[in-house]
Order: sequence, then structure tokens, then C-alpha cells
Amino acid sequence: MKKTLVAGLLAFGAMVSAQAKDIVDTAVAAGSFKTLVTAVQAAGLVDTLKGPGPFTVFAPTDEAFAKIPKADLDALLKDKAKLTAVLTYHVVPGKVMAKDVKAGKVKTVQGGELTVSTTGGVKVDNANVVKTDIAADNGVIHVIDTVVLPR
Repeated sequence: MKKTLVAGLLAFGAMVSAQAKDIVDTAVAAGSFKTLVTAVQAAGLVDTLKGPGPFTVFAPTDEAFAKIPKADLDALLKDKAKLTAVLTYHVVPGKVMAKDVKAGKVKTVQGGELTVSTTGGVKVDNANVVKTDIAADNGVIHVIDTVVLPR
């Protein structure tokens, strides 16, 4: 009985640690961020977003990226500097859970400021936050329905 309990606890511990994922792995596993993951790879930001963080990522879905005309998106994916600026504009240092979100300006990793509003739902610039608090080892993802661009 004792051996079985110990083996069960060890198996559970292994299962829990196997489920632990960083921001990138969490986005890949979600399945609705293929374009975002492709963009992160093209910009060379994979290692950063796999790093210790913590990060808060406002992650546009594939549908959000589909709102951008294909020629514009293709050009963005080829312009590493501009792509990096756009992607890092979606990232805020620290782990900010939905319950901690306040209206106002929030400094991004890119250096600009996102405008967060909480009237009639949470918005980040012109994007609606459609899902919150997708936990990762090194931060949290909040899903948005539009790609936001630095001003």
C-alpha cells in the first residue's frame, strides 16, 4: 500500500511538472495562436518569451491577425524590426492577472504605452480582451481580438 501511494504521488508530480509550460508552449498548445507563434519565431523572440519573465502577453488570435490584409501581414512578417516592435507592444513586464487590471496607461516591453479601459468590458487600445488568465510558468496570457499597433 505504501509503495503504491508513493508511486502514485511520484507519478502525479511528474504529470504536474510535465504540464508546466512557458508562454510560447502555452500559446502553441492553445491552438488558436498559430500566426502569433509564427510571428514570434520570425522576430527571434522565442527565447525571450521562454525566459524567466514574468510577462503578461495580450495575445491576438489567428482571427485577429486575419483582420490585417494578407499583403500587409506578409510584409510585417518579413520586417524583423517592425515585427519585433509590434509583438513587444503586446507584452507587459510582470504578471498581471485579470483581477489586478486597472484602467489607464501601461508601459510595454516595446517602450510605448497601452491604454487599458474597463468600461463595458476590458479593452487594450482598440482590442477587446476576450479571455483572461491563461496561466504559464513565466507569466499569463490574456486573449485579444485585434492586433494592436504601437503609436
